This record gives sequence, structure tokens and C-alpha cells, in this order.
Amino acid sequence: MKASGESGEKVIATNRKARHEYTVLETLEAGIVLKGTEVKSLRIGNVNFGDAYATVKNGEVLLQGMHISPYEQGSYTNVDPIRDRKLLLHKTEIRKLLSRTAEKGLTLIPLQLYFRKSVAKVLIGICKGKKAYDKRHDIAKRDAERDIRRNYAR
Repeated sequence: MKASGESGEKVIATNRKARHEYTVLETLEAGIVLKGTEVKSLRIGNVNFGDAYATVKNGEVLLQGMHISPYEQGSYTNVDPIRDRKLLLHKTEIRKLLSRTAEKGLTLIPLQLYFRKSVAKVLIGICKGKKAYDKRHDIAKRDAERDIRRNYAR
């Protein structure tokens, strides 16, 4: 994936909790079906997907638990902020996700939400949950690297 700012890409939100709670095995970019006021709300950054996840149902991938706050200037056009949103993927990608999530312990977690050329995209990760000792190990490793950089800079 290209870095933010390249090719008209604007990052809206990043799910930092996902990288702490899960080990990301593979990532996949998907389009997301939104209503008009949801897009306007996204543009001002009113989104929270801390507890969001994706499921495969009836040959479709649905993003569940993502909260997009109602647009303030929208009235009757606002929709339910926690509704399920369809993700746009090719059939081969959906079949691949279905087979991967059938494996024990794997789940689909949204990692990043961004606009690419004025189209909302979501980066989905095929993830495996971390154990408590894995989290402690990652924190210790990050602290050690920070100390090394700090001592090297002196």
C-alpha cells in the first residue's frame, strides 16, 4: 500500500487497537457502500471503529460495529450510525476471505479507513487474536527499540 498523501489518498482513521489486540496476517483493500450524509461525516472525521469487524454472509462481506456519527447539517437524510455496511470486493476475494475465516481463530478486522481519489476505502486485515504474553512481548520489544534509538541519538 502506498503511503498517505500519494496518489490522492487521505487517511480518515486508523484502528490502533487492532494492531495491539491482533496479529495481522494479510491485508486487503475494499470499497465501502455509504449514504450521502455518511460520506460528509467521514470527511470531517466523525468515525469510530474500535470494536468493528467484518463477516461474510450470503456471498457478501458486511462491516459491523463501525460508528459513523450523524452529519450535523443532515436532517431526515441521516441514517443509523451503527448500521451494517456492505464492502465491495471481487467474488474471488470474497471466496478467499470465506475460506480463511473458516479457519479457527481468524477474523476480519478493519485496520484503516481512507479516501482514494474521493472514494471511501477500508483496509481489512485477516487477523489472529494475540495472547496476553504476546502483547507483553510486543510492548517490551517496542520499549527496547525506543531505548536503543534514544541512546544512539546521544
